[in-house]
Amino acid sequence: MKLLLHTCCAPCSAYVEQVLRPNFEVSLYYFNPNIHPKAEYQTRLAELKKYAAKYEINFIEAAYQPETWFAYIKGYEEEPEGGERCRLCYRMRLEATAKYAKENGFEHFTSTLSISPHKKSAWINEIGKELAEKYALNFLEADFKKQDGFKKSCEVSKEEGFYRQTYCGCVYSQRD
Repeated sequence: MKLLLHTCCAPCSAYVEQVLRPNFEVSLYYFNPNIHPKAEYQTRLAELKKYAAKYEINFIEAAYQPETWFAYIKGYEEEPEGGERCRLCYRMRLEATAKYAKENGFEHFTSTLSISPHKKSAWINEIGKELAEKYALNFLEADFKKQDGFKKSCEVSKEEGFYRQTYCGCVYSQRD
């Protein structure tokens, strides 16, 4: 079964990909127009590409279009971290993932976002289920931080020597 895994960075992706690998043919999908500055985006991208190449995982990079993200969240700039701006950001990235999955023959999709203790898995799963219905796909509901998932992702990151960022990615999470 082919699964498209929306990925935000190598530290989050490695553990999740390892969990999914026994049951799915996983492809990594890097769509993150929220990440700023561009140097941070490129650092995360390079780290993820290196991981994908090392383990021969199919890797797909979507275009980096931060102006589209800023337009999408316009009016929510002052929302606190974890608020409605984040919900919109999840939706934008999951919708792009679902659309790509549908157009490219994937049966399933999910995201690494739920591994973060700062992300609301209930929102991610709710949005994923809506989009699965819209695009006639299967969304793998998950809360990857459960059962020490976040801790295990940190261990994998340390073993792999990954760069670990200090903020979610957008200018507002960096500010907060």
